[in-house]
Amino acid sequence: MALKDDYDFDLLVNEIETLVIDELERQLSLGDNRDVCHCQDCLLDMAALALNHLKPAYRSSLSYKGVLYKQNLHSAKKDMSYEKVVKVAIEKIAANPAH
Repeated sequence: MALKDDYDFDLLVNEIETLVIDELERQLSLGDNRDVCHCQDCLLDMAALALNHLKPAYRSSLSYKGVLYKQNLHSAKKDMSYEKVVKVAIEKIAANPAH
């Protein structure tokens, strides 16, 4: 019996991933980053590099508790350094693109 056959693990959501992707989009739209490569390989490398430097924050559902967790995470995001981590990831991948 494989757990993946009996349970829907797609319901696990890393809220930090959402924050990183939103922040990546925001920073790439800034004037300084408009010349940075926006191909899929580079964008995924930027996201992966940033995510590997941040503590994941998983939730398991969109139930009431999951929604509360998400709201608390978003209200506390100012205390996190994900903006800086995304900036560093953009700089590193821009200097060393995968293609």
